[in-house]
Parts: sequence; structure tokens; C-alpha cells
Amino acid sequence: MKFEILTLFPQIIEPFFTNSIMGRSVEGGQVSYDLINFRDYASDKHKSCDDSPYGGGAGMVLKPEPLGSALEAIGAKNKRVIYPSPSGKKFSYDYAKELSQEEELVLICGRYEGIDQRIIDLYVDDEICIGDYVISSGEVAALVIIDAVYRLLEGVISGESLKEESFTDGLLEYPHYTRPETYCSISVPEILLSGHHREIEEWRLRKRLEKTLLNRPELLVSGALGAKEKKIVAELKQIEEDE
Repeated sequence: MKFEILTLFPQIIEPFFTNSIMGRSVEGGQVSYDLINFRDYASDKHKSCDDSPYGGGAGMVLKPEPLGSALEAIGAKNKRVIYPSPSGKKFSYDYAKELSQEEELVLICGRYEGIDQRIIDLYVDDEICIGDYVISSGEVAALVIIDAVYRLLEGVISGESLKEESFTDGLLEYPHYTRPETYCSISVPEILLSGHHREIEEWRLRKRLEKTLLNRPELLVSGALGAKEKKIVAELKQIEEDE
């Protein structure tokens, strides 16, 4: 998969592609990327990329000309273009999985009050919200989307690691433990030391349901639970009521 990122601050993005799992994915050929500084496409002598909004109001808006020229230069109208924005559709595991099927993604990193709406109307396929909050850096938002997408590509992370992650089947992930066996007087649950794989699976399922009920109960309402899962949830709710 190829990522093309339009940004005023490529120095924020670059380290992500050269380190850790992403760095190995670039070296291994699963991922490639281009960083396009759309300031290079500004036509005035000051290379200005923002201006005050029509109609008044606080802040500045990214101008359409530099962005439009940069998008045209990379043939964006024939590619899937993403603009991270608090006004977009909510990002999710399923959304990331859908995007991971693309061969190429273009991401526009906004700044200030955002980008001129005409760029959205002309070029953007997906306006995506990474959460119900606002951040100052479109680069950070773009990296959240990129990170969620690329790790689902074949060969980046083992299928076994992905199988029981949070959201893959509507539940949150179970807790993890490693050495030492005891830390700060807290011991690893005995079941994980028992070697009984079926009982460990049962414990992990219960813990997934317990964590989901505690932190994201709406997932249990919307998710399709089997008879076993429904029984465990009923037990957990009863314990909660008794306490």
C-alpha cells in the first residue's frame, strides 16, 4: 500500500515511516509513502497557504490553490482521498479494515480552522473523525488513521496477534501478563500458569466481556453475542448488582 500525505510539516510525519514496525514494513515493501509539502505549490512570493475566513470569525483557513495544485500533481481524482476532520464520519476498526483494501491512500493534513470547503467538495472521498475531540495537528490525526490501516495489511503483523484484539469481534481485549510472576505483591492469575488451554480461553473470554461491560457497555448492546457470552454477561451484571 502507498500513502501520499499532503502536509505543511513533513518533519512530523517522516519519523513514523522510518521506525519500528512501520520502518520494517517500508523496508519489506508492504508500505511505501510520499510526503508532499503543499507549500511548494503556493504561487505568491511569500508561499502563503492560509488566509482569513470569509464571513469573519477566528483563526485562519488553508487556501484552496496550493492544496488543489498539489492534489492535481499526484492525480488525486483517481485515488481515494481522506481528510481527517472533527466534522467527519467516526473512525472505527471496520473503517480501517475497509481502507486497508485500497492500493493507495491520499491524506490531507489540515491546520488552523481547517481547509477550504471547495477542496473537500472537489477531491475528498472520506472526511474522517478520529474521536469526539479537537486537536491542532492534522498530521497527528492522519498518523492515527495510517497506523490503524497499515497494521492490517498482510505480512505486517501476524494473524494470530490480530485475531483477539479489541474491536475485532465487538469486544475489548483481555488483560496481558509477563515475567516476573509477582510484581509489587501482585501475582499473575494462577489460571495463566496452569497450562490448561481450554480453561485459559474461558478465562480470557470472561475477562474480555468483563472489560467491555465496564468500559464500553454499548458494544455489548450492539454486538451479536452467542449464548455462552450472554450467560457470562448476565452473571457479571448480577455480581455488579450484588456489590
